[in-house]
Amino acid sequence: MNDRPRRGSEHAARGEADWRVGAYLVERLREAGIGHVFGVPGDYALGFLDRIVESELEFVGTCNELNAGYAADAYARIHGAGAVAVTYAVGGFSLLNAIAGAYAERVSVVAVCGGPSRADREEGRQLHHTLGDYGIQLRVFEAVTEAAVALESAESAPAQIDATIAACLRARRPVFIEIPADLVDAPCTAPAPLQWEQAPPSDPATLAEAVSEAAGLLTAADRPLILGGVEVHRFGLREDLEALIEHVGYPVSTALMGKSLINETNPHFIGVYSGALSEEYVRETVESADCVLNLGAFMSDINLGIYTANIATDHLIHASADCVRIKHHRFDRVFLGDFIRGLLEALPAAKGRDPRIRPASRVLLEPFEPQPERPITVRRFYERVNHILDEGNVVLADAGDSFMCAGDLLMRDRVGFISQAFYCSLGFTLPAALGVGLAAPAHRPVVFIGDGAFQMVSQELSTLLRHGLNPVIFLMNNRGYTVERVIHDGPYNDIQNWRYHELVGVYGAEAGWGCEVHTEGDLEAALERAGREAQRLAFIEVHLDPLDCSEALRRLGAELRRSNALDEGQPG
Repeated sequence: MNDRPRRGSEHAARGEADWRVGAYLVERLREAGIGHVFGVPGDYALGFLDRIVESELEFVGTCNELNAGYAADAYARIHGAGAVAVTYAVGGFSLLNAIAGAYAERVSVVAVCGGPSRADREEGRQLHHTLGDYGIQLRVFEAVTEAAVALESAESAPAQIDATIAACLRARRPVFIEIPADLVDAPCTAPAPLQWEQAPPSDPATLAEAVSEAAGLLTAADRPLILGGVEVHRFGLREDLEALIEHVGYPVSTALMGKSLINETNPHFIGVYSGALSEEYVRETVESADCVLNLGAFMSDINLGIYTANIATDHLIHASADCVRIKHHRFDRVFLGDFIRGLLEALPAAKGRDPRIRPASRVLLEPFEPQPERPITVRRFYERVNHILDEGNVVLADAGDSFMCAGDLLMRDRVGFISQAFYCSLGFTLPAALGVGLAAPAHRPVVFIGDGAFQMVSQELSTLLRHGLNPVIFLMNNRGYTVERVIHDGPYNDIQNWRYHELVGVYGAEAGWGCEVHTEGDLEAALERAGREAQRLAFIEVHLDPLDCSEALRRLGAELRRSNALDEGQPG
């Protein structure tokens, strides 16, 4: 990520004595592969924003700090690293939820926060946006980042910046840098080549032992299976995984967070596994496997179908970022990439295609025949969409029924699917589409978002239009929080119904268009226009019955209702 060529001569022309702290930080962001910085201006951050504007980086203003963080998160998932810049406290704390989500899901985001000058801090002045305790923001961010630092002086700032950004890139987790306003233009040393370990080193003896034990179990198994997870993506190991799959020929499933690790038309891919929420063939194949090789999948509740997953420990090899667990044995300091490559050498090659594998791509062989007058339903909607996606799309599915249903869509390209399936912050996907659109302009985002989630972040539609991006946004209008209704219904799950599709006209119709879908015929017309006007934003409001949802969401709701003691007759 740090070998991107310079586009201009500004940095090359700057002499050793001409560097300033703000420019130094901007240069390190550029070297990390970042081309855009999302954020909201505020007086303590304006000096640093000037340094961004003067640089090769582009500042992308968003409607609020939370959305800036979501956009930077999605940008990082595509681009390797992302950045966000905000002002002190009111900006930082608004950003906090997005950074917590990035931490939970291992996303490399650099959060920069401009702050009051060092003199103001030392004198304890009661300034706007402050809380009387100048250290509280840093302490809060320390809990949700890999590293958090407040720059202290022009002499120490370069080392602090380097160590913090290196931690971000090494751990694939967010970091936080607080820069006092008076330090932005303070002279500092010139940047030397940025040094950081791209992967933690494995202990050779431990690695050999882990590979040997795992290979023995897999070779002896009659029905081995690979379960792919999100850490394969975060650590850039997709090609290693694909090589292993082709070599051994095992059936492959992914957890929801790991969806689109491989091209899902691969004949070895059987679908997404999430316990009892899975399609029956996928559930049966995974749970009947006599050896499951879990490569980087989080053992979280949504990934495991609210812990309805039934994978026996005696049949499980669990490899995470830097540790391998086999039955009751634990091998520390074994990096995931080294383990995958070790298995590739240790395991015998497949003798032929396993006839027991039913590839997930078989669903594309079933033609979809629209019934123009038929009211649209959740099931029929996603069946139709599955036939129009291609390798140029990146699907973004919001928390709730959107990612339950979109999990069964077939991704034609790697990293074609983005969701917050662990942290599950409602509204993530609309501003995330901004990050995707700028990180991968050759790909067209396809967003599935509920009306309740959309109301939390709706203003970022204007930023998408402002930048001339072309996502297809499906607003699933079921008049409220359906995901909450299936868990435990109440009047708090109802929301004000908007004329959502008309918002494109409010925010800037020349860059996009909106329409309503009530029937399958309406959907066909909308899809045709979205294809014909591929350079413009398409906002398609899909009207659904308030209780229409996937069977997977109904099962999820039942499990959550039980686990949260919300069954009938129990206190809520």
